[in-house]
Amino acid sequence: MMGKPYGDDLRCKFFAAYDEGDSTLEEVARRFLVSVGWAKKVSAQRKRTKQAERVPHRPGRKPRVGKELHPKLLEWVEAEPDLTLAELQAKLQRDAGVSLSVTQVWYLLRKLGLRLKKSRSTPRSGTPRRTANDAKSSSLDSARFRRNG
Repeated sequence: MMGKPYGDDLRCKFFAAYDEGDSTLEEVARRFLVSVGWAKKVSAQRKRTKQAERVPHRPGRKPRVGKELHPKLLEWVEAEPDLTLAELQAKLQRDAGVSLSVTQVWYLLRKLGLRLKKSRSTPRSGTPRRTANDAKSSSLDSARFRRNG
């Protein structure tokens, strides 16, 4: 189990003592009863962020698509519900200049509450599926229909 982080008040007092300039980082760490490693870490962090207070931790990847693009994506899917992930990927690249993988497009759609599964209550498509050799198959001729029919 990890301990609680030191408060911002301790950090500010620590830096105030260090900034006086008459002591080294190690001496100030000893005086404030903190480890030298912590002192070096927060000192480097202050140089990097230009602030003495703790920087809040925000885990996870940063989104590549801003929230301003979400309505546009919803509009595309509403206008053309048959768009494939690859077609949406191409639209995002062409119209918004955003390059995403097909998987990232899928996760984005899921995040927006959109699904790709067809509803079981809607009628089946009237377009027959193509077979491996690119010939149209008839559902009446298929082996599966003969077994179950």
